[in-house]
Amino acid sequence: MKMVETRVVEIPENVKVTVKGRVVEVSGEKGTLVRDFSHAPVSIRVEGNTVKVEALWPRKREAALVGTVASHIENMITGVTEGFTYKLKIVYSHFPISVKVEGDKVLIGNFVGERGFRVAKIVGDAKVSIEGDDVIVKGINIEDVGQTAANIEQATKVKNKDPRVFLDGIYIYEKSKGM
Repeated sequence: MKMVETRVVEIPENVKVTVKGRVVEVSGEKGTLVRDFSHAPVSIRVEGNTVKVEALWPRKREAALVGTVASHIENMITGVTEGFTYKLKIVYSHFPISVKVEGDKVLIGNFVGERGFRVAKIVGDAKVSIEGDDVIVKGINIEDVGQTAANIEQATKVKNKDPRVFLDGIYIYEKSKGM
């Protein structure tokens, strides 16, 4: 049994990380992200140009949380320096799907010939744009971007039909860093 479980995250030069209790704030050229880790029984501190996440006398769960919290901080650093982009493809065989962005919602019309619109919620500060047959979701928070893309994919789920035949929908085909 280990006495201390530790993970160290490097901080690039153009990024500022501050820790108050277990609230981590990461600032970079693209913006600022704040995340509260008060639920996790770990200690987080900035030492020079690194962030140290550790748990003393960890059980299995606490040891796992050290890695999880460190990964979240790495994603925050990547978000404020590069950002995240998810690309989705609009696929249809019979009825051309129309997609448009209105405020904090994505409206999907004429899906499998339906009259009404299917609605997908845009989470947080994610930006959605439509370019031809592609829907591009961008942002600095990986969770907002990922959840928005998942909401769009879920909104076009085919129900009560054979999914092997009715392949219509909007599907994620690329996840990348950078905006």
